[in-house]
Amino acid sequence: MPMFSIPPSDSGEAVPLVRCTALPASKTFHDTYEPDNPISHAEVVLDLLPQMIWTMCPNGKNKYFNSAWREYTAMRPKDISLENWLHWVHSDDQPDMSIGWTQSYEAGVSFVGECRLRNRSGDYRWFLIEVRVQLDDRSKVIGWVGSCTNIHEQRVRQQILEENIRLQRDMLDISVDCIKVIGSNGSLITMNKSGCVALGVSESSGFGMRWLNLLPKEVHHRGRRALAIARQGKNARFPGMSQLPGQRPQYWDNILTPLTNKDDKTTTIFCVSREVTLQREAEKRLRAASEIDSLTGLLNRRSLRLKLRRLISNARRNGEKFGFLLIDLDHFKQVNDALGHPAGDHLLRTISKRIKAAFLDSGIVARLGGDEFAIIIRNIRGEEDVCNAAKRALLQMTFPISYNGNQINCGMSIGCALFPRDAEDIEALARCGDVALNDLKSNGRGGFRIFDARMMEATESAAAQLNLAAQILHNDVVEPRYQPQIVLRDFSVVGFEALLSWRDPEFGLQPASTVGEAYKDYELATRLSRRLRERVFSDMVAWRDSGADLLPISINAAPAEFLRDDFAECLLRDLEKSRIAPSLIAIEITEHALFARGSNFIVRALQKLRGHGIRIALDNFGTGSSNLAQLGDYPVDSLRIDRTFVQRMGSEKSIFAIVQAIGMLASSLSLDVIAKGIGNEHQYDMLRSHGCLIGQGLHFGPLLNSEEAMCRLPKGRAVSP
Repeated sequence: MPMFSIPPSDSGEAVPLVRCTALPASKTFHDTYEPDNPISHAEVVLDLLPQMIWTMCPNGKNKYFNSAWREYTAMRPKDISLENWLHWVHSDDQPDMSIGWTQSYEAGVSFVGECRLRNRSGDYRWFLIEVRVQLDDRSKVIGWVGSCTNIHEQRVRQQILEENIRLQRDMLDISVDCIKVIGSNGSLITMNKSGCVALGVSESSGFGMRWLNLLPKEVHHRGRRALAIARQGKNARFPGMSQLPGQRPQYWDNILTPLTNKDDKTTTIFCVSREVTLQREAEKRLRAASEIDSLTGLLNRRSLRLKLRRLISNARRNGEKFGFLLIDLDHFKQVNDALGHPAGDHLLRTISKRIKAAFLDSGIVARLGGDEFAIIIRNIRGEEDVCNAAKRALLQMTFPISYNGNQINCGMSIGCALFPRDAEDIEALARCGDVALNDLKSNGRGGFRIFDARMMEATESAAAQLNLAAQILHNDVVEPRYQPQIVLRDFSVVGFEALLSWRDPEFGLQPASTVGEAYKDYELATRLSRRLRERVFSDMVAWRDSGADLLPISINAAPAEFLRDDFAECLLRDLEKSRIAPSLIAIEITEHALFARGSNFIVRALQKLRGHGIRIALDNFGTGSSNLAQLGDYPVDSLRIDRTFVQRMGSEKSIFAIVQAIGMLASSLSLDVIAKGIGNEHQYDMLRSHGCLIGQGLHFGPLLNSEEAMCRLPKGRAVSP
């Protein structure tokens, strides 16, 4: 027999059954019912009750249905029978009602149930059915009383509520997020299907377990802190993790929202956990991409800065020292040009592996970009440890590297700095390493150089000169000065060298040496030289327009000016614009330039210029590394004896021998020679007596401005130097 229960009402209290308590327990309605008297006492009582009531004696006779029943069902007197009340029960509910009534009738027991009864209009409404057995003092069945209480509205509301709860539960269960309701004491009240699957909890477990115990121990402290914040009525958030046996870890973003009562006291906590495993893996890959150099697998510049920041913090706290090595590969561009970029990449990967292996236990290795690397040497005692580390790095270049059967030849230059001796922050430390590296490269490549303060002074001076050059260009204060080139035998002028000077508003005219570093920078060197040429060509046009004969002008060109490989074209275009004959211009290039970076551009430009009639002079000859055989390979028309040789030849026999050798070399190659920097009579006499024909220097007078130079122009045909 099914069990019947009385559901709670909307208020949460049990719905009371209507009982007929006016009669003694040993009496039934049928003891007072008089069939021949239509208005008996029992009928009056039953008809006054709001519930639908029926009664029946043990033999099935003397059945009575009160007015509420008859009114609801439109029952006729002939319909009264033992089973007839079930006729009004909904067909779906009849089996349970029939079983309950049969058992009550046969066994003499009461039963309670719910069913739908049909009304006079044919509609069904829900009722609470209670059938009570009436017993005498000897517990003998003396009758039954059935009551029907209308619970339709409550049942409909309950069904709507249950349907809403089911829909809400379904909505939670189809969510991919893990949704939990947690008690203020930290116990798990309920959880959706996704949460059960993620945490390995059965949906039929009834819950009640401690929520934190379902999380891995490593996130307990974060969950405990978030729970404490939520208990205080504030939203909380923390990253979590879960891992079922045999599966990969899952990572979660947990948001805890407190649910409070009218007194703002937290009663429960709503926790939504969203899986972010894929996002975390993507972030991990992105972080690796942002911190690891893709070509070499070393740390990149960004991650090196992060490690340096932590290392400096720890070193300050613990009084430790460490070394910083800045590495530049020598002639790397030539490797790319000669063997291709794949060969250059192979070189970088090979060197990276070697350096990383060499400093696996003692250092941090990073690629800063291009062919530049950095090494941090931890826990050093002093400069000696840094020197040993630099030697170990240089040793990695001694082993041969080949690509597709071709030997790769490359060197290494290293600038070194010490923390905290040289600098106490990241930027300053990196700058010290860079200064040491540049100092090494400016005096020849290869090896290593330890930073000292004098290098920084030179660097700051160079930076000041670069800034000054930019201001000179901005203020447009470039002024050419002319030094006459003199025939030593008769002091006649055969040409000029145009020298850059600029006018300071406070200190007056300043020489080019005040911005010498600018000529190592392509942009500044090009702009300064072009501004000078513009002034010189303007002066030459003015001289020509005044009726004077023009003499050749020598103009210096810095190696940096040739790096874009358009020097010759720009110069020829300017000459054509000014209508100045190319034969009136000589370009002076230093001997060092022929062996500097971009020398192939220089040689091409000189050949093009010479082909158009411009003369080429090799300045500072004898101070570089060229020799007789090489000199014949370059497009050179004349040599300039360096001023330092002229100044020292009177006191140093070896220098005087060099000057004599230059004169003989030039004669054998049919090159003109001009001695520069003649400062006194003794130097003049020595040069003239040993066959030098032309010279220049302050011995013959100060530098000339445009008007003064025009006055020195000859009245006859100009003579080329």
